[in-house]
Amino acid sequence: MLRPLCVLVTAFSLFAAAQTPFATPTSPASMPMPQQQSPSIDQSADVHAFVPLWPNGAPGAVGKAEEDTPAVSVYLPAANPTKTLVVVAPGGGYQHLAMDHEGLQVAQWLNAHGVAAVVLRYRLGPTYHHPIELGDAQRAIRLARAHAAEWGVQPDHVGMWGFSAGGHLASTAGTHYDSGSAAASDAVERQPSRPDFLILAYPVISFQPGILHSGSKKYLLGDSPNQSLVDLLSNERQVTPQTPPTFLFHTADDPVVPVANSIVFFEALQKEQVPAELHIFRHGPHGVGLAQANPELSGWPDLLYHWMHENGWAQ
Repeated sequence: MLRPLCVLVTAFSLFAAAQTPFATPTSPASMPMPQQQSPSIDQSADVHAFVPLWPNGAPGAVGKAEEDTPAVSVYLPAANPTKTLVVVAPGGGYQHLAMDHEGLQVAQWLNAHGVAAVVLRYRLGPTYHHPIELGDAQRAIRLARAHAAEWGVQPDHVGMWGFSAGGHLASTAGTHYDSGSAAASDAVERQPSRPDFLILAYPVISFQPGILHSGSKKYLLGDSPNQSLVDLLSNERQVTPQTPPTFLFHTADDPVVPVANSIVFFEALQKEQVPAELHIFRHGPHGVGLAQANPELSGWPDLLYHWMHENGWAQ
């Protein structure tokens, strides 16, 4: 295995290409929509089907089609000794979702290491802009905690893994969160939305000139966002000592999302003394997912596994 160009200490990211706005896992089975306010996953059914995050309709939805219905697909391993779950956010520039190599394959990899996974199908631009996407991510994290006992998970072992633009969404969830609403009638909404750790693969982090991915900025914030919103969603500016521990992976010559995105986030984490690990490989294209067919990059998931294992999030 080739070693990364440089190894620092912990981070997270996401983004990828796809041909259709929403692609489903390769072998989903139909599953009845849960009618209760907090959906319950029937373990006798194919849990790889998608179920809505909000059974009675998502806040801010402009229709009832698939693209208006944020949803999750739950993957539970045969055994989960560390009782960990990861919410997976595929990339796609906030305009489509790479559900296969940044969703399904990632969930299978996590399950193989004894970790539960929830693949998130979040809403996209140009129809939906911030804060809709963040709300979808927060709901998925809350949902995991609300079902922690049922899914064999500890509520404080819920992380988020994002690729490219999904990495931006994950880093947003890690820097913009709340403790839940104790008075909410919906049990899911009572749960906190802060992920316990972040995994960011070639993530979009910043919307500042020189390092931004313009497509992600456009589809998340619209054509002419004000500067205060641009700064708010440049997540390297929102890091605090409470930001979750983070693992970051990037390639130095990424032609789509500059490696500077991972670097500025890592530096912000270092400044606030947040545990972080950054791995930069010298060469590699954008959107590689787990990179199993790329001999130069295929070792990066092993580095991630080692980090998760050391922190008690993988067996």
